[in-house]
Amino acid sequence: MNNLHSSSNVLFLLMGAILVLAMHAGFAFLELGTVRGKNQVNALVKLLVDFSVSTIAYFFIGYRIAYGIDFFHAATALGLNNGYALVRFFFLLTFAAAVPAIISGGIAERARFYPQIIATFVLVALVYPFFEGIAWGGNFGFQMWLTRHFGHPFHDFAGSVVVHAMGGWIALPAVLLLGPRRGRYPRGGGVAAHPPSSIPFLALGSWILTVGWFGFNVMSAQHIQDISGLVAVNSLMALVGGTLAALLMGRNDPGFVYNGPLAGLVAICAGSDVMNPVAALITGAVAGVLFVWLFTVVQNRWKIDDVLGVWPLHGVCGAWGGIAAGIFGLHALGGMGGVSLISQTIGTGLGILIALVGGGLVYSVLKVTMGIRLAPEQEDEGADLSIHRISATPPYGGL
Repeated sequence: MNNLHSSSNVLFLLMGAILVLAMHAGFAFLELGTVRGKNQVNALVKLLVDFSVSTIAYFFIGYRIAYGIDFFHAATALGLNNGYALVRFFFLLTFAAAVPAIISGGIAERARFYPQIIATFVLVALVYPFFEGIAWGGNFGFQMWLTRHFGHPFHDFAGSVVVHAMGGWIALPAVLLLGPRRGRYPRGGGVAAHPPSSIPFLALGSWILTVGWFGFNVMSAQHIQDISGLVAVNSLMALVGGTLAALLMGRNDPGFVYNGPLAGLVAICAGSDVMNPVAALITGAVAGVLFVWLFTVVQNRWKIDDVLGVWPLHGVCGAWGGIAAGIFGLHALGGMGGVSLISQTIGTGLGILIALVGGGLVYSVLKVTMGIRLAPEQEDEGADLSIHRISATPPYGGL
């Protein structure tokens, strides 16, 4: 029976890891469909290489920083309990690797390839696991301090703040340091449109992410006996709320519609295990409104060229999700309890601070030492030809 229980947990978490791994294909196709045709190959290559580099960084450095665990042991030891410790690493790796995947969308179409790979390694090895260890690994006594002073620790069940807000707020300084794409904001004023290259690919990316998200959220229980239908239905309601809010706010724009469910799912991660489904619907709807409104403001009024809107989508909606868990998780609003709004606000603020400082330092150093932006002629030619020497649709004679 012990072996059956252990193997069931391994299978449960492995299925979660596979679902979240599939989400990285969603990130790739979402970016592929959003960028212009001359940068599609770069999006595909970058996301796969980012995941591979993230694996090395997290396996050898990041996981130990977050949880004090390494894998420099004999296979006999690592295989104990059906290898559950290894599968848990795999599952949490897919979360860690989501951070550079998020950043990739913000800096698309003008970032140099290898400096970004270096940034990925440093962020996944050091910056992300530093906060992950504070929030999920019990490091530095932060959670105990919150519990002692405000009654409950910072609660982030599936990573609204730990993963998504971190990714979005790290991306913000990267986007600012890179500057806008050439021609995006003409000298005479106004905004030059850079429409998505493929709405079908954008939609495919969104659908893959949406389906995989149920592994992201539900399997965050990490043990099969802790699985919760509440988490599943709250995720469903949040994605619906985000979709419908984005539809209305975005005036039927398919780019907004297909990012709406992602906004709702980002926001529900933190409190998906403590909210009522109606509260999850509201949380997702607020996230959908926030994304559409802020994306428009950021691009058109503030003239910050965040290509996929990763700061509004992941950074702001992730922060909203962390705070929403402290509101709708309360017994008085139909929640499960065990949360504190003050703890949620402090924990969310700390995540944002670490992301801004870490992201700012990493990209500032790379900008000064190596440069992080393509040369003007490379950017005009497109990252596909200037970096990879092939386009997404190369001419093959008369075929």
